[in-house]
Amino acid sequence: MVPSSRLIWILAGVGFPASLAATVLPGAWAVVGIVFVAALIDALMRKRVLADIGVELPPLLRLAQGRPAEIPVRISNAGRKQRRIRVALCVPRQMQAEPEDQWLELPAGSLHSEVPWRCLPLARGTCRIDQCLIEAPSLLGLWSVRSRVPTSLEVRIYPNLRDDRSLSALRQGLLNRHVVRQIGRGREFEKLREYNPGDGSDEIHWKASARRARPITKVFQIERTQEVYVVIDASRLSVRETGGESALELGIKAALTLNAVTERRGDLFGVAAFSSRMEAFVRARRGKTHYAACRDAINELQPKPVSPDFEEVSVFLRTRLQRRALILFLTSLDDPVLAEHFARSTKLLAQRHVVIAGMLRPHSARPLFSDDSATDVYGALAGHLSWHHLREVQRTLARQGASLALLEPDSFAANLVRLYDDVKQRQML
Repeated sequence: MVPSSRLIWILAGVGFPASLAATVLPGAWAVVGIVFVAALIDALMRKRVLADIGVELPPLLRLAQGRPAEIPVRISNAGRKQRRIRVALCVPRQMQAEPEDQWLELPAGSLHSEVPWRCLPLARGTCRIDQCLIEAPSLLGLWSVRSRVPTSLEVRIYPNLRDDRSLSALRQGLLNRHVVRQIGRGREFEKLREYNPGDGSDEIHWKASARRARPITKVFQIERTQEVYVVIDASRLSVRETGGESALELGIKAALTLNAVTERRGDLFGVAAFSSRMEAFVRARRGKTHYAACRDAINELQPKPVSPDFEEVSVFLRTRLQRRALILFLTSLDDPVLAEHFARSTKLLAQRHVVIAGMLRPHSARPLFSDDSATDVYGALAGHLSWHHLREVQRTLARQGASLALLEPDSFAANLVRLYDDVKQRQML
């Protein structure tokens, strides 16, 4: 409870002159007493001011980062009297309320009033609005009575996939859908049939042949639903910023974009995240519910000041994935120690699955004489050494069946979709 402007003006215009006049006219003390008693009575009745006012918020709200939205605020007026109140939402740092507070007129005879409160989500993640502040003038208007109203609103802020980069990658994945003739017999078991001359010995089902006392051959078919996994590195190197966004933010957006593309292609999509340990894992499936599960699993990821443990994630994936799958690692391998660790840890994983490491191309990593306008000779030489190291990493991974792709920051999601298309067209799965 704080003094209102009305009480301040009364004290300045009546109380203070009356107290000065009381030194000459003793009857002026009665005016001071009347002002004091009125203010005291009005203060004692403060609990009745906001007793019938309540604020309700929805239990869950899903927003997109950087896109203006509205929070539906429901104000209850049990007394159904015309009231003028001031409301302020205690939003967390991940959000910005526009405006921070506002005066509202509650109409007479209405039990509930709906107020759409504009807000701007600033950062990805989950936050809560646990309380809001309300203020109303007292019965005589001499005080401003304030109160905290508990609320329970969970706000989930997801990456904005409607920006230019994500939309371009999504259009590329949906429009560049070419029909490719499938060759080979495939690896997915279809049925058993009688042995025909010319069938290989590796195609014979020996247990079925023993039961039937004649040769039985296995028939395979081309895999129509293939598994695609995006493994996101959330360690210390994921905090690097390129174009105003960190590598982790770009990786999360690219993973969700690829999820939408694989859904349209009929493939199964899964996601995993790791740092010095496994942070999240969602097995490859399809459907809107599965897309929401993948989005929620990686939405809380934040960069951690630890080194990545490639060995643990490789062992985890080898034990969890039974079918041959495309595994896209979104990490950084410009550190020689990490590159060696990655090559050693994924050697066995690459023998069963298609392993591709996708990393943001460092801005300075390029051949020495690729840019004629370069004026910084030492900077160009350092970039050449970085480019040469990455080329060595590519050769090392290629020898063990994996690959390294350098992706441009401006088209990170589009390049990731292009890698997926290339694997599909070459039938590497």
